[in-house]
Amino acid sequence: MRHDWIIDVLTDLKKFARSNDLDALAEQLDAVELVARVELTSWGEGTGFGRCGEQPLDRRVSGRA
Repeated sequence: MRHDWIIDVLTDLKKFARSNDLDALAEQLDAVELVARVELTSWGEGTGFGRCGEQPLDRRVSGRA
């Protein structure tokens, strides 16, 4: 995954939320991480979930379909 850095960011945010008793935020970030993992995996397979089936931004910009 080329964009897996986002998982690290979400993990850091969850750690912050949990250490500061922001339990609802931590739970939401768990869900966000799951969505991010699914989308990143689908991008790697060329099936990105973008709006109306669009290709991920990096593929549109480079001209690759």
